[in-house]
Amino acid sequence: MSECTHNCETCSLNCGSAGQSEPKDLHEKPNELSKIKKVIAVVSGKGGVGKSSITSMLTVLMQRKGYSTAILDADITGPSIPRSFGIKGRATGSEMGIFPITSKLGTQVMSINLLLENATDPVVWRGPVIAGVVTQFWTDVIWKDVDFMFVDMPPGTGDVPLTVFQSLPVDGIIIVASPQELVSMIVEKAVKMAGMLNIPILGIVENMSYFTCPNCNEKHSVFGESHIEELAEKYSIKEISKLPINNKISAACDAGLIELFEGDWLDNIADSLEKLI
Repeated sequence: MSECTHNCETCSLNCGSAGQSEPKDLHEKPNELSKIKKVIAVVSGKGGVGKSSITSMLTVLMQRKGYSTAILDADITGPSIPRSFGIKGRATGSEMGIFPITSKLGTQVMSINLLLENATDPVVWRGPVIAGVVTQFWTDVIWKDVDFMFVDMPPGTGDVPLTVFQSLPVDGIIIVASPQELVSMIVEKAVKMAGMLNIPILGIVENMSYFTCPNCNEKHSVFGESHIEELAEKYSIKEISKLPINNKISAACDAGLIELFEGDWLDNIADSLEKLI
């Protein structure tokens, strides 16, 4: 059975959608007490490329620019955002909704780990249930006066990314990759999915792009030569950032001190996000 591609011009299905003047709005309404201006999804074609770290760093950069920030952790089976921000404990709520936990410097965070009895408890749920929880993080959580909400997505192009793109008013995505040739191929899948759903790509970040020798200051391509420029040119992605292999970043995440990180690698993307307001 054919599936809907959400592109009526190339679709052979006779579903009644073709010819309609306006497509049906599938976006879920946020909690009536929420106020959210811009929603940015951070995606990756595969796991292990540092997507959550990039999400955290971009959030911190926008916070440093004076904006109110929030993170919706949509990576239900592999949540890491609370630890990066040093957030512990469990979220609370009332009859009006669930309250996110605020980091030391003011970022609002909601993650499944803030609802579990123990942070190490596994989430053994099927895809539709996980997607439903992500939707509830949008509809049931009270997000107060957020300028930029970053959605830390699970890797790939499955249930949760599709749910986020269809249910949330995503203003654009940031793609995170690493230098390997195989990763470049997988990243293209995420790029094409965004195109199918008419979500603009705001930038691409190549993590673990190189290692700078502390002795000679020479850059070494540990994971192979970069292909990020070719990919960006192919899909007309304007903003490119390259992050080095830097143990200070991982150490800051592990210690819950990501809000104190130092580095200008993502400044260009942060500047472009500011133009959305």
